[in-house]
Amino acid sequence: MNSTDLAFTSAAALARLISTRQVSAVEVMHATLARAEKAQAACNCFITICGDRALADAAAADQAMAKGAEPGLLHGVPFHVKDLVNTKDVLTTFASAMYADNVPREDSVTVARMKKAGAILMGKTTTPEFGHMPYTQAPLFGRTCNAWSAQRTSGGSSGGAAVAVALGAGPIGIGTDAGGSTRIPAACNGVVGFKQSPGVMPHDMAPEVFANFSSINPVARTVMDAALMLEAMAGAHPSDPYSLAMPSSGFATAARPEGSLKGMRVAWRPLLGNSVVDGEVFALCEAAAQTIGALGASVEPMDDDLEPVEPYWFIYACALWWARFGDALPEWRDRLSPTLVRQMELGKDRTAADVGRSLLKRTQLYRTVQGWFDRFDVIVSPTLARTALDIEERLFDEIEIDGRPAGTVRRAWYPYTHPFNLTGHPAVSIPCGFHSDGLPVAIQLVGRRGEDARLFRVAALFEQARPWADKRPRDLG
Repeated sequence: MNSTDLAFTSAAALARLISTRQVSAVEVMHATLARAEKAQAACNCFITICGDRALADAAAADQAMAKGAEPGLLHGVPFHVKDLVNTKDVLTTFASAMYADNVPREDSVTVARMKKAGAILMGKTTTPEFGHMPYTQAPLFGRTCNAWSAQRTSGGSSGGAAVAVALGAGPIGIGTDAGGSTRIPAACNGVVGFKQSPGVMPHDMAPEVFANFSSINPVARTVMDAALMLEAMAGAHPSDPYSLAMPSSGFATAARPEGSLKGMRVAWRPLLGNSVVDGEVFALCEAAAQTIGALGASVEPMDDDLEPVEPYWFIYACALWWARFGDALPEWRDRLSPTLVRQMELGKDRTAADVGRSLLKRTQLYRTVQGWFDRFDVIVSPTLARTALDIEERLFDEIEIDGRPAGTVRRAWYPYTHPFNLTGHPAVSIPCGFHSDGLPVAIQLVGRRGEDARLFRVAALFEQARPWADKRPRDLG
């Protein structure tokens, strides 16, 4: 196996190869770091590559195997972490000048659990400032482009993680998601992005836990790799009240592509409060829903009766930006992303009644979505209404889909993702084909709260029927 093939090998396969000493962790890390350097030069997807540290940890992993140690679930497997998640002794800036020199003294709970499972941190990936938008660019580190086209956005806010995984610069990565930030870049770059039910993986980085709609999530090339990450990171932790009563195992077992989907009721929902979806995206996603039907599920179209969710998601999000950073604005305004400043100022103008109404709307949305699961086990939709936007597209502009004005970026491009941040239902974005523009297209699967394992089962069987892991982006030389 040459270095490039090794870099594109799944985390599950790498863990097996390393634990049986068919390949060394050092070999794997050399291959991964070589790809990371090329990916960084081509797409700017890392803020830090921890080369020397990662190689030393890989050597230690090999020594442990030589001494007969029991391997962890991800023994010797390289992983990277989005620059919104704390990593001990490794720069964590939140892509902001306010934290440009921040080096945490402790790992986030999820990072610590990945290390405990034997995975090796090899870098930190790019994000927009504090993860505030669906593109990945920030004054501190610049812009990250798509793995398949330098002229298209990587998506965001976990854009660096998705690009790195797509380019073989680490088979797995940790992302975050408050409105689609794992699923959007996963769809843009042709990888898997999983948003779990609240609390399955504890979110000790959340500044507000009780009305929180963000989560820490797996980004991976395969369904099994995402499931292994969840298996490693799941479990109760006192920092997150939602984690205290959630399932914490069984994800990897569910991700084995065995059996059929006979008896499962699936809804195909091409619209979710929006009115326009790209014709090719619609056709590819509808064909994916039909594939799920061919696997044994009963698939039924579901009419759209949902009002747009983005307006009240946006009110609440902007109010939180202002609450968190408003006091710092006079000092830091000129060094912050203009799009973040604009959202903070919009938050400043919101009244308590505005925020209260958005919370009431959130409850109504939750109950509406819960009602869908009286009839169905899984909801299938596109992840995005069109493929990755032009890299020059601005956040507050209106976009076109199929040559027609469709609305603002948040409302028109990804109406399918943020509803489930607000409701807490688990959702996964998985590739389902390629558009004529050469870019990946993805479907989103949504399940009942707490039934994350069921989504892995559906996704794994779909992946077996319509594999994608052998598809590689443009050559990096």
